[in-house]
This record gives sequence, C-alpha cells and structure tokens, in this order.
Amino acid sequence: MKTAIIGGGPAGLYLAILLKKQWPDTDITVYERNRADDTFGFGVVFSDATLDNFEKYDLPSYQRITREFAYWDDIAIHFKGTEHRIGGNGFCGCSRRTLLLILRDRAEELGVDLHYEVDVDDESLFADADLVVVADGINSRFRERYAEHFQPEVDLRPNKFAWMGSTRPLDAFTFIFQETEWGPFIAHAYQYEAGRSTWVFETDPETFERAGLDRKSEAESAALMEEIFGWFLQGHKVLTNRSIWRNFPMIRNKRWVLGNKVLLGDAKASAHFSIGSGTKLAMEDAIALYEALRKDRSVAGALAIYETGRREEVEKTQHAADVSLVWFEHVARFWDFDPVQFAFGVMTRAKAITYDNLRLRAPDFVADVDRTFARQVRERGFDVSVDKPTVPMFQPFRLRDMTVANRVVVSPMDMYSAKDGVPGDWHLVHYGARATGGAGLVFTEMTCVSPEARITLGCTGMWNDEQEAAWKRIVDFVHANSATRICLQLGHSGRKGATKLMWEGIDRPLEEGAWDICSASPIPYFPDSQVPRELTRADMDVIKRQFVEAAKRGERAGFDMLELHCAHGYLLASFLSPLTNRRSDEYGGSIENRLRFPLEVFDAMREVWPAHKPMSVRISATDWAEGGLTGEESIEIARAFAEHGVDLVDVSTGQTVREARPIYGRMFQTPFSDQIRNEAHVSTMCVGNITTADQVNTILAAGRADLVALGRPHLVDPFFTMKAAAWYGAQDIHCPPQYLAGKDQIFRNSVRDRQDLEDLKIKAKPKTRAELKMEAAEKPLAAE
Repeated sequence: MKTAIIGGGPAGLYLAILLKKQWPDTDITVYERNRADDTFGFGVVFSDATLDNFEKYDLPSYQRITREFAYWDDIAIHFKGTEHRIGGNGFCGCSRRTLLLILRDRAEELGVDLHYEVDVDDESLFADADLVVVADGINSRFRERYAEHFQPEVDLRPNKFAWMGSTRPLDAFTFIFQETEWGPFIAHAYQYEAGRSTWVFETDPETFERAGLDRKSEAESAALMEEIFGWFLQGHKVLTNRSIWRNFPMIRNKRWVLGNKVLLGDAKASAHFSIGSGTKLAMEDAIALYEALRKDRSVAGALAIYETGRREEVEKTQHAADVSLVWFEHVARFWDFDPVQFAFGVMTRAKAITYDNLRLRAPDFVADVDRTFARQVRERGFDVSVDKPTVPMFQPFRLRDMTVANRVVVSPMDMYSAKDGVPGDWHLVHYGARATGGAGLVFTEMTCVSPEARITLGCTGMWNDEQEAAWKRIVDFVHANSATRICLQLGHSGRKGATKLMWEGIDRPLEEGAWDICSASPIPYFPDSQVPRELTRADMDVIKRQFVEAAKRGERAGFDMLELHCAHGYLLASFLSPLTNRRSDEYGGSIENRLRFPLEVFDAMREVWPAHKPMSVRISATDWAEGGLTGEESIEIARAFAEHGVDLVDVSTGQTVREARPIYGRMFQTPFSDQIRNEAHVSTMCVGNITTADQVNTILAAGRADLVALGRPHLVDPFFTMKAAAWYGAQDIHCPPQYLAGKDQIFRNSVRDRQDLEDLKIKAKPKTRAELKMEAAEKPLAAE
C-alpha cells in the first residue's frame, strides 16, 4: 500500500513509524513544508498514561523520548501571594524540536521517505497513493481545500495567548495568576529540559488592548511579560520563537474522511493548551489509524473504523478542553475567591479531577479547602467547626428564615401518577422516603395551577381543596419525620400541555381527551402537535390569578419554600426564549419585554407568599439552539429576578425546542450555574447528570453552586444522602428513631469500607515516572 503523509509533525511522523514498522515493504512518503530542523513553540507535555501508550507502540522512540524528558509530579498554583502545590499528577515535558528530531530519526531508520521544504499544492505528487493522510496542522490547507466535504467548524476563542519560553527552571507544572493595572494575566509554565521552560501567556481581549499588546512587537511583548512576571522569573529572560499573540481556534470536522484522504492531528481536531493534550491527541490519532489498518487492510474499511472508533475519544478530550478554556476565559469571575477555593477551582475546572480524587493525592490541601468552606459558612452566622469541619455537602445553608441542614436537594421529578391532580399514596411514599433519607431540601414535581396547565393527565395540581389537603398530608409527614425542608414548584405547561404520560411518549400530543393549550406565540412543539393559542392580556390576568391562588394554597399546606417554573419550554419559559416568543407587543422582542410577564407572575406570588419564606425560580440558562437563549442572557434574567426578590436561581437548560442539541456529560449544566452565581451574584442550585457525593462536594467547594440537586440517583436510592453522610463521617445528619440502628451500623461499616477502598486505590496506583526517577536517584550505585 502506497501512503502519502502531508505534514511532518508528531502525528504524521508517528503514523509513518508505526506503519513502516508493521509493514516494512510499505511505500511511505512524508511531505513537510518546513525545513528538517525547523520548529515553532518550545516544549510539549505528556502524562504518564500517554507515555505508557508510546512504550507499547514503539519502544525505541519511547526510550529516546523519555531520556530527554523533564519529569514532575506537582501542580503549583500562584494566586494573590499564595502558592498551593498538589502532587501525584505524573507529567513530563520535552522540547518540541527534540521530539520531532527523535521521530524523524526513527522514521528514517525504518526507511520512511522524508521530503522537507516541499509545499504540497500539486496533488499529482501523490496521485498514485492508496492512502493520503492530511496531517498539515491547525491551519491545514487541504482541510480548507475540501471544506465543503469535511465541513470544519472553527470556534475562534476570545482570549489572546502567546507561546514563549524562559531559562527559569521549574519543578512543577505552574499556573501564575497575576493582577496588573490593565487586568489579569495568566502564565501556564513547565520545564521541558535543563535550563528551558515553556511559558504560555494568556489574557482576555480587553486586558490585551488596555496593555497595548496589539501595538507591541514580539520583543516588546516579551519584555512586558518579563516585567509582569518578573517576581517569579527571578532575573531569567523570556525567550521568543515566532511568539505572536493570537486567538486559539477550537476545530471540529463533521467528516474526517474523503475517499482515500483522512484528517489526522490538529487538521482534524484541536484541544486547548490549558489541558496540555494537543500533541497527545495527534499522536494517539496516529495510533488509532494504525490500529484501524491492522484490523482492515482495505483503505475504505480502515478509514471507516478510524472515524467511527476514534471520534468519541476525541470529542471527550475536546469537551474537557472546552470546559477548561472557558474557566480561564472567565477567570475574573473567580478573582475575589479565597485563594484556597480559587486553587481548588483551577484543579477541578475540567471535571477530570474531583474532590475525592484530590483528597487521596493531596489530603492537606483538601483539608484546607474544607476549612475555608466552613469558615465561609461560619461567617454567615452558623456555629460550625472550622478546626474539624464536615465536608461541604453537609454544611448548612440559609435562604431567608429557612435553614437547610445540608446542601443535597431532591430534584423536582414528575411522577405522572396523580388522579385529577391529586397526589396520592405514591407521592406520600416518594417524598416521605427521600425526606427521611436525609436530603436537606425536597422539591415537588411541577405542580400545575389549573386543569389546563397540566402537562399530562397524571400531573399534580394545586387548584382545589382536595389537592391542597393531599399536599398538606405529605408536608406534615415530611416535617414530622425528618429535618428536611420541602419546596412547592408551581408551573404551567403552556404549549407542552395535553400530552401523553412520559412512558407512553414524552411530549407527544394526546390522541383523545386533549384540552386547549396556550403559549406566548402560536408555535406547536412538534409539527403534528396542537397549535397553542397566543395569550391575550385577559388570559395573562387569569393565569396570574391562578398562580397566586396556588401560592396561597401552598402556604396553607405548610410548604417551606416556593418555586416558579420558568424553564423547559413551559408557559413562562415560552415568553423568555426568542425561539418561542414571536410577539410584537410589549411582551415580545427585547429581553426586558420577554421578562415582563414572568416577572409579573413572580411579583404577584411574592406579594402573597410570607416574607420570611424563600422563593426560587427555575430557568433554562440556554436553549442549546441557534438564535435561542444564551448563558449571557441568562445572567440578565437571573439579575432581573433577584431584583424582584428571588432568593435562589434553579439553573437548568434546554427542552425549549425540539431542534436543541445539548452537549451532555457529567455535571453538564453546572457551568451555567457557575456563571449565574458568580456574575449575577445570586445563590444558585445546579442540576444535570450529577450522580455522586464526590461530584456534589466538588461543585460546592469550587463555588459553582450553593445547592446541588440530584434526580435519578434519588429515584433508585432514597437514602443517597444518609449513605454519603456515613461515608464522610457527618454524624449530625437527622435520622428517624425507627431507623437509628441502621444508621449506627452504616456509620460503623463506612469507616472501614472507606479506608479499605482508599488503601486499595493507593496500592493500585502505579508510581509516576517522577517518583521512580527520584527513587532511582536515591539508590546507591551497585558495586562493580
């Protein structure tokens, strides 16, 4: 098989090595536009796990690479005069030029035909190739030539960065966050060989402009960085190598394969430098393509295997990079954080590292995190221990006069099991079990304010005396048998009403027995859904009165808190989103107009709801659809509700329109809660694929939410919170007397179980190369 590889970077060279090693007779030619010893940038970084992969696939190049590497275990975070060091990370750095020379030498040794200073515009050079690998980098000309087919998406990120170097030696992967007269600057720095370290400088576009960097030469930019970070550089110079300030392009391609052509490395997908995975991603692409060719020697078959099999891993890495880069883009959001909490946020920004993970590797640091969190709780008037604090999820929280004993919330989850809107025995057991299970706060499912406001025939309501009495029975049970607070969520289905039960076809219209539905505008949810009636002013007045009457009933039933549902495409959400609000009157158009009716309803409810009791609002912070609500607009929405007296914003996303394309993943909605909490400066509750107590602690400790709601975990485990309390030793959690013997047992067992698990994890974790190198250096030399 004749193979042409366009691009002599790490991806192209490593693929050539693997192919030639496996099939020595294969004709492989690499075309590179630069000279053989040219390189731009300074060092590259790999994890121990990535090096393990290299060792498996080509031992000679691995051995040469590892001889040249600088190893370190620690991440050091410098912020506001503090340094926090977290160990056990297992990283290594190498000169990019050295890496390329090693790969070039290995390729030549195997007989790969390398052509440098060749500008491959003429495809006739490889017209007879069976396989053409496009590995010509982030600015790939071949990708752009066939853009109509590959369909690249380039997201040019707003922050400015420049890749520089220094002679300053470093013993850790170092983050430095520096305040200046112009705004914040960030340095991402690591050593890659003796006397050389990589320094990536980053700042937001406003700071960049105020500092005049758009008018400075390369040398002048380096001089300014020396001045800003001079206290740390300690007299060492900042070095340049085509160190131009630019914006990072996040690149994705809808297709990777065109006939016998295939994209590889940065030409296919880029990953932001803040997670240090760009070169790793490129070389692992080469491994994946090599493995695909081993499975199927036909080009078409192998490329199909490569594209389908590799895409998920690439997208996971890119998602982690996306989350990480957004954290750095909005670092000003966290600038007022306590330095310990700030450092914890740096470590957990991409979700790969969590509270429990850090507690194993850096127990002293996490103990500082716990003390910092407890100190903040104490400053809010709670008598909690700072010296021996409980973990964040079991710290109390107050909204007006309502105190919750812990930060765990049972998310509002529709049961679709009411009869004529009346909650029955199912609901009593459902809410009662989760309250006795120890959650700090339980939300009801969306409870509808009229028969016409229901989503389905199984939805609960709060429009008559029978429903009120049934809810009071549930509330009284919760108060009599637990320390849990209970919140009534009120809503109106709008255009998503008169639909089937979830398990019969979620959001699908009823085939018979439907009622008239309404919305901000007459837009059906599905093309075959009922067309909703556009609300008139008179209709709005009726619905507002229904919400008010339901709020009054909620107070008589004894609820501790009230939430207004303005999310998920239901009636009030349909006013907020420009995708569902096409009105031309004072309730449509600008965000101020679209907020008008939801705020009217909230104000009317707040007026009749007792002043000492809190109210929250649930919003969809983004519609996940072009032209819909964005995270930035959701800040305006949150601020508006806060000005009208809301105490908590319950941050969800999407479900507004059928064409929405959410980006799912662990804790996938938490960044929106983070944004609203720390920019709108209002308390938030996050929700969305949060499944473990570890994640709850991670979110809270990083300051991304004040309360954490879990849905599905509570469906199968009402005692989720009690079990977590036993795991973390939070003895003060309330338990009904009938269950105390069980509580005592699980608390005793959890001490041993946790220690056993942690011991197992520590023993199973392989030593990092930095640890092995240190041990080897400490051993005496064997006698000759």
